[in-house]
Amino acid sequence: MHPLDEYPIHQAPLSMEHVVSSDRNAYDRTYFNAHDRTGDLFLVTGFGVYPNLGVKDAYATVRHGDHQVTVRMSDAIGTGADDDRLHPQVGPYRIEVIEPLHKVRLICEAADHGVEFDLIWTGSFPVLEEPAHVMRQGGKVILDACRFAQVGTWAGTLRLDDIEWTATDDVWVGTRDRSWGIRPVGEPEPPGRATAEADPDFGFWWMYTPLRFDDYAIVLIAQEDANGHRVLSEAVRVWPAESGRHDEQLGWPRFDVHYRPGTRSPAGTTVHLTEPDGTPFTMEIETVGDGRGFVALMAGPGYGGDPDWGHGQWRGRDWIERFEVDTTDPAVAGRIPFGMSDHVGRARIGDAEGWGLFEHATIGVHRPSGFDDFFAVAPDA
Repeated sequence: MHPLDEYPIHQAPLSMEHVVSSDRNAYDRTYFNAHDRTGDLFLVTGFGVYPNLGVKDAYATVRHGDHQVTVRMSDAIGTGADDDRLHPQVGPYRIEVIEPLHKVRLICEAADHGVEFDLIWTGSFPVLEEPAHVMRQGGKVILDACRFAQVGTWAGTLRLDDIEWTATDDVWVGTRDRSWGIRPVGEPEPPGRATAEADPDFGFWWMYTPLRFDDYAIVLIAQEDANGHRVLSEAVRVWPAESGRHDEQLGWPRFDVHYRPGTRSPAGTTVHLTEPDGTPFTMEIETVGDGRGFVALMAGPGYGGDPDWGHGQWRGRDWIERFEVDTTDPAVAGRIPFGMSDHVGRARIGDAEGWGLFEHATIGVHRPSGFDDFFAVAPDA
């Protein structure tokens, strides 16, 4: 039995020590980002539990200038009373839920590895439950997830080596999500047929932009295949809880992404949206920092084929390490186009200004963007 079994929260006739699925890729994860709106500083951090792998881990990545420093840590999940899911912690990293769905405290005490923070997240608007996200490879489900998103502000301190920043709610903003279900985690599975008969027409195009305006939040999600066929789409405006207004769908978002010449790095996008009454309007989003205000998620944080470390991998008990890259290093820059990047995003709708996350990837073929193979890039100016 597990201490959580004392609570009426069960979803299946199992102890809370176990998940319903026997899939090795079962996961339960949280993600946060924080920035001071300059594009020169960006924190991306998260914590995950992988019940069927017996592993829990966390990472904290700080991008400052051209340097991206990650502290990542991993350990075994305990059993029974030794598995305290109500107080998530791995090594020097822990999460304190002060007020569910509204206020959370993140603490990282990895001074010996150069990264420390004590930050309190305050949600500016209610969380938004995103549409179910399902992906298949061949006939196998490789992703089946439930997720909620939220925009908010930060207060506290962040330290990278000998530099310390003070975060205040009037300046520091960010986004977060919580997701759980099935997704590729842990050590890679045998390649098998999927690799031997790889689809030369493979394409993955992804856009995820949760944005915080003064009066509301807007969350945009889109995933397309090589031909631009939309397999996931969402555009929602979230109003303050006290307003009594329901979430509003903003039509079928269309994106005109502006890539930097000779790259797949986005400088911004024009988004075409629709008010509930059918009135069209546009939103302009730009990536802040002149191409430097981003975190490469596969160069330290462990996402999407990171060759050095991935979520859920078994590294032994009480494992921790610092990993640092210079994003201008050709060996690092060469891998960035084949993974996801999180950019500081600034948005405008008329005179209204919003801030948040501009998460984008276009991997392989995406014909609407003019990318006809894995190595195609935007034309030179």
